[in-house]
Amino acid sequence: MSFATMLLQLGKGMLVTAEIFVLTLLFSLPLGLVLAFGRMAKNGFLRGVTKIYISIMRGTPLMLQLFVVYFAPYYVFKIPISSSYRIVAVIIGFVLNYAAYFAEIYRAGIESIPVGQYEAAKMLGYSKASTFFRIILPQVIKRILPPVTNEVITLVKDTSLAFVLSVTEMFTIAKQIAAAEKSMMAFVAAGVFYYIFNLLVALIMEKIEKKLSYYK
Repeated sequence: MSFATMLLQLGKGMLVTAEIFVLTLLFSLPLGLVLAFGRMAKNGFLRGVTKIYISIMRGTPLMLQLFVVYFAPYYVFKIPISSSYRIVAVIIGFVLNYAAYFAEIYRAGIESIPVGQYEAAKMLGYSKASTFFRIILPQVIKRILPPVTNEVITLVKDTSLAFVLSVTEMFTIAKQIAAAEKSMMAFVAAGVFYYIFNLLVALIMEKIEKKLSYYK
């Protein structure tokens, strides 16, 4: 296999990797905010359930969670599993896992805002929803960008775990090429792909962080 052909196949796998990455962020970021609200809720039951969920998602391997999401429909509900469900299961598993991590990041950011800001907004006639989305959330986003960036970079690398459900993302293709060619070159090329992907993510997040650093 020529080097160009190998890069072309890895590039196709990279598209699947990028799909997992984008869809995970698209759904896990808002879900994480919802979980953060549940984690801080005054209702003890809701707060307890959310806390347990986050603990389980953060305390068990993502690989195990992917297996559970994939096989649960059949073993629990006797629903036949089709091959097309593999990528769906991967997305669901990643979203549920990363939402738990983002929830704790959101919670830390929200709780870092002084209570006086809520009181001041109330005196100025802002509703609770308006106070949060117009005053609190912009500050929270600015404060949580560094830890969010770390999670996003980790997500790029974690997409390789999709191979456990036989989803042919880049790492899976690299393994297949390496086995067929009996060479490490495919792994080296895949590593370069991952590094470039993460470098782009880091640069984008750094640019956003600098844009929000309006007091510097």
